[in-house]
Amino acid sequence: MVAAATTATAADKETKETSKTETTTQNGNGVEQPPVVEEATSTRVERRRPRRRRSLNEDESAPTEPAEPAEPRRRTRRGAGLLCKEKSPYRDDSDGHLIYAFGDVLKDRYRIARTLGEGTFGKVTECTDMQDLCQTRVAVKIVKNVTKYREAAMLEINVLKKLEENDPNGRHLCIRLLSWFDFFGHACLVFDLLGKSVFDFLKENDFAPYPIEHVRHIAYQLVYSVAFLHANQLTHTDLKPENILLVKSSYTTFYNPRRKKEERMLDRTDIRLIDFGSATFDHEHHSSVVSTRHYRAPEVILDLGWAQPCDVWSIGCILFELYTGFTLFQTHEDREHLAMMERVLGHVPYRMTRASRAGLFRHGRLDFDHHGVEGRFVRENCRPLHRYLRDETVDSRNLLDLMQRMLEFEPEERTTLKVALHHPFFASIPPESVLHSG
Repeated sequence: MVAAATTATAADKETKETSKTETTTQNGNGVEQPPVVEEATSTRVERRRPRRRRSLNEDESAPTEPAEPAEPRRRTRRGAGLLCKEKSPYRDDSDGHLIYAFGDVLKDRYRIARTLGEGTFGKVTECTDMQDLCQTRVAVKIVKNVTKYREAAMLEINVLKKLEENDPNGRHLCIRLLSWFDFFGHACLVFDLLGKSVFDFLKENDFAPYPIEHVRHIAYQLVYSVAFLHANQLTHTDLKPENILLVKSSYTTFYNPRRKKEERMLDRTDIRLIDFGSATFDHEHHSSVVSTRHYRAPEVILDLGWAQPCDVWSIGCILFELYTGFTLFQTHEDREHLAMMERVLGHVPYRMTRASRAGLFRHGRLDFDHHGVEGRFVRENCRPLHRYLRDETVDSRNLLDLMQRMLEFEPEERTTLKVALHHPFFASIPPESVLHSG
């Protein structure tokens, strides 16, 4: 089993876009503090199918990658940044990371066993809980001793506490915050130790697509979990494969004669949703740029404002990725991104182009050189959504229909997740795996 939980997003308005992001988070115990914002990470990569970005997880220490910035979240809550000023026997490095050694003990309780990963926010460690008779292993996220990252950690803590109030038994598959505490200026957040992210498993399996039954079960759980957020007036804003962790990532190896190579198949596909550092309640300030680039909805790019439907769009992109093994919109730039969307889904509705304040359209048409190098790349690497079907089975057809409903340009026309739970693609979920009622 492995660890993780990520926290992402928010900082200066959108600028350098790059390919997939890496962010990772875990949570902890202690003095209550308020939040603000963290940064979304995203890293430019070549436009090849094997994707570059990874989440922090099992047997892997991931490098820090630059983040894709977004406008700061304007929230304040009492107590932000009032962490302990006691003189520390520990030192921080130049970036604000805590310098520690394996075997060090945090708060006289959590003995550090290994580093699970590193992100812009800090590091995630696997620790042994020495106050537990069973010596339980947990994941402890040690946040940088930097004000904006402490505040972002407080933001995630407050969101997770609110979710726990509404779901004390964790039925809705969100990561559980076990405790949190201050450690000489470092917010430390304690989580259950989980498995790899669905992205990491995909990457380590050489980007072989998930079996359709696994796509179905992961998709169903994801829709169910995010529908719970939406019912509680909360938008996640950073849904992506890196932020979906497998509870256990054990697998069986088999030979795939079609690909002429060995592949891995998960033993179980139970998941947990992580990274609530950029989650936003309906009544709170909505920053103009949200979501990691590849999963960003068109209304965000067009600066039309956003709400819960932006999560639905992200889920549509995730389902495509699990089904095909590669990213639907592999890009780093707004115009190219919209050109890809139009190639896959048809033209952006005129109402949206006219209302947009982003200056990307002229007379209702995308201002993009379709005949240049970028245009040729879009033509060669994108095609209409239905042409990505692996086969003509009922399952593939139903999945295509579900993705099309999630990838409607108009937010108001996108399916809601409450409705999506009853889609025919989920009709064959085994009775013991059904989570919703009605």
